[in-house]
Formats: sequence, structure tokens, C-alpha cells
Amino acid sequence: MTERSKRLKTQDPEQYARLVAESKAPYRGLRKFIYSGVGASGAIGAFVFLTQILAGRDVAVALPNLALQVGLVALMVWLFRWENRTKR
Repeated sequence: MTERSKRLKTQDPEQYARLVAESKAPYRGLRKFIYSGVGASGAIGAFVFLTQILAGRDVAVALPNLALQVGLVALMVWLFRWENRTKR
């Protein structure tokens, strides 16, 4: 441990803990933000394709797209949970 890190640890332990956490998992907040944004986009897309299927418009085209959107949302939920699990 360098002299500066020792001084930071004793003077501002909260900031030191934040810096250590960020060094162990860089860009965690950014990744969680991206997972949330992509998941929300997938949910909106799934809603659009679901309404198309319910209306009976291009069911053969909308069904695979709905499956893709639902899979995307499931993947983002899994990644978000995995990110939270690795935090512990």
C-alpha cells in the first residue's frame, strides 16, 4: 500500500471503499444501465409485436420477432441479476 492510499484510507474511508469497489468491478454501473436500457427496449418491442399478433397482422413475421424480443428481455434480466450476485 502506498503512502497516499494509506492516507486516503484513514482520512476518507467511504471514498476509499468506493474506489476499491470500482477497481474490483470497473464500469459496473454503466453495465447495469445498459442492461436496463436494452431490457426496456426489448419490452417495448415485445409489446408492439404482441399487439400485432393480437390484431392478426403479419403473424408469421411478428411471431419470431416477438420471440426474439422476449429472449432479449430474459437475457438482460439474467445479466442484471448476475451482476448483482457477483457484487456480494
